[in-house]
Amino acid sequence: MTTSTASLLPPDVSGSSGGRASDRGFRWLLRLVGVGLVALLIGIMAMLLLGSAKTWSTFGLSFLTGMVWDPSNDLYGAFPFIAGTIATSALAMSIAVPVGLLTAIFLSEIAPRRIALPLIFMVELIAAIPSVVIGLWGVGVLSVLLRDVIEVPFVDRFGDVPFFGASAYGSDLLAASLVLALMVTPTIVALTREVFANVPQLERDALVGLGGTRWETIRVVVLPAARSGFIGSCVLALGRAMGETMAVAMVIGNVDQVPSGLFEPAQTISSKVALSWGESTQGLETSSLIALGVVLMAVTVSTVVATRLMIRASRRSGMAA
Repeated sequence: MTTSTASLLPPDVSGSSGGRASDRGFRWLLRLVGVGLVALLIGIMAMLLLGSAKTWSTFGLSFLTGMVWDPSNDLYGAFPFIAGTIATSALAMSIAVPVGLLTAIFLSEIAPRRIALPLIFMVELIAAIPSVVIGLWGVGVLSVLLRDVIEVPFVDRFGDVPFFGASAYGSDLLAASLVLALMVTPTIVALTREVFANVPQLERDALVGLGGTRWETIRVVVLPAARSGFIGSCVLALGRAMGETMAVAMVIGNVDQVPSGLFEPAQTISSKVALSWGESTQGLETSSLIALGVVLMAVTVSTVVATRLMIRASRRSGMAA
């Protein structure tokens, strides 16, 4: 008595009608979810564009370069907030990227398991802290320390130094950047560590067998294999840095100006929208706040697209090599 091969396979593998139906249903579900996400993104953009149409028709592209935000005279310009967003995000990422990469290397490749596990838990715990709590810490602790320990002594001794400023507020561009760096570093660490963990152990062992040291293994095997994943983690961190609202609004000083130095107060797009929306009047002011949302979304999408192109180019160069 013989048994057919098909009878030994699960129903969806043996080609039964039930298995084929479930496969088709799952594929259609995935397609529906994908189309729904695209439709949601298009709907959000359409809502923002319709809500900000009055601003674009009134100011045009000069809204992006305008320096004045004066609701009493219906004059609105987005450049101070664009500059504040870019400055805080760039400074935060310049701190978070090297710290996050080195921490991920230590946790994944160097630290013993008994040390790595508690540190991983602490990193994940920091990532779970609500932004308003970090903002309260920034206002009550970080801003005071920056003002009394760093900024006031620096200004008293050196005065007006370019890129630093002649004032010492404590709540300024530097404080906001440090708060953002604290918030996005755990994201980089957690995702990068997972990417490192997925590098095949055989590749590490092969280089060690050829006489490679631990650092050579990290530099030659681990980092190139995890490059695209590391870049992806940085993109996610940058997106959070650009869109963070409450923590930044609590420590940045909230002055509608282009920051002239690290010690100067500023304003980001997110903080401006959050703080002004409740007091805005219907009409051009509300439309201009929505237009700020359009600008922020455009900057974020452009950054993601540019990063995806960088990842694709790096993969092609790696394959060519």
